[in-house]
Amino acid sequence: MTSLICPLLLALLIADGAFGERCIMYLTGQHNVVPDVSLVADVTHVALAFMHSSTFNSHNVSEWPLFTTVEDGFSEAAATEETRGLFARNVKRMLDETGADGVDIDWEYPGGNGEDYKQIPNSEKAWEIESYPKLLTEIRTALGAEKLISAAVPGLPRDMLAFTQGTIPSIAASLDFFNIMTYDLMNRRDTVTKHHTGIRLSLEAIDAYVANGVPPEKANLGFAFYVKWFRTDPDGYCSKDHVLGCRTVLMEDPNTGADLGQAGAFSWHDRVPAELGASFDRALKQGEYDTGGGGYYFWDGEENIFWSFDTPEAIRRKFPEIVAPRGLGGVFAWGLGEDAPDFGHLKALTSGFRGVIRQDGLGNGEVSGETESDVHERWREEGL
Repeated sequence: MTSLICPLLLALLIADGAFGERCIMYLTGQHNVVPDVSLVADVTHVALAFMHSSTFNSHNVSEWPLFTTVEDGFSEAAATEETRGLFARNVKRMLDETGADGVDIDWEYPGGNGEDYKQIPNSEKAWEIESYPKLLTEIRTALGAEKLISAAVPGLPRDMLAFTQGTIPSIAASLDFFNIMTYDLMNRRDTVTKHHTGIRLSLEAIDAYVANGVPPEKANLGFAFYVKWFRTDPDGYCSKDHVLGCRTVLMEDPNTGADLGQAGAFSWHDRVPAELGASFDRALKQGEYDTGGGGYYFWDGEENIFWSFDTPEAIRRKFPEIVAPRGLGGVFAWGLGEDAPDFGHLKALTSGFRGVIRQDGLGNGEVSGETESDVHERWREEGL
């Protein structure tokens, strides 16, 4: 049996009862595609995304619809003891009525640096840093020990405002696991190119959480089943020999933070935008893997576009290079249907999961004993 989790933006968690090893898939409304059951046999939890967090701030709620749009009600929920209690009681009621195994909290981000960071400065959200653990504690108290609570947490150190040595112990006491979003590590706020989900930056994120008190067995590494692209500055010193660290064009409005349309993303299930088709085809055929930063990339000098995404091989590398040496408890991906119709990235992820993470009966992730060369040889034998 697989666990169902409700992400609250919120997500519903559905679990198979295996707490010590986790292979989690977000199933989104944008790409509600499920492959043949044989391809998801290793999936332990499914997170249905999303429910609006604002729904849980009202009295007498009786319906729990899923949405594809984003609406943040967490700040209101965390504000006072009364609002935290109301929110938590509604979460419990929703789980009781839906039969889900738990809830995933996707607040981006407590303490600031969200989409509205230009309109509302972080100084006005500083109080959320202390209120976030209190909200989680209230939810745990309402749900008891039997239900799962997870949280999607930022992968960039600049966004980890609420995840410090002072706050993580109380956060970890309420959560069963942390879904560390080791993707979108390059976004429109950046001014130079880098891997959006590379190994080096992913390790920096994992190590930051562990250093601040997250037990490794509660940490899940995030995978992105989608492609990202960014416009580079024609005068930004980009070249075939200088792709990483070269300058981009301005990608967001410096006053409002609005998206200027100079960067974007699409999943493997999406139709490639016509204006990007030729460039993306070159990225697929001519891209390369950067062994230093640990990511697949391509710079299109014809159109001044930088591409960053994981190939199946890039996904495989993360198990012996991140999951195993850091002793992580699990992995997750955004999202399952995003990898349709071929599901090659899913196959690579579940193969790595089978080979590296083993259940020791105590809720800890254990390395299988395979060397990196063993792992790659097994993948070749399995045709992945």
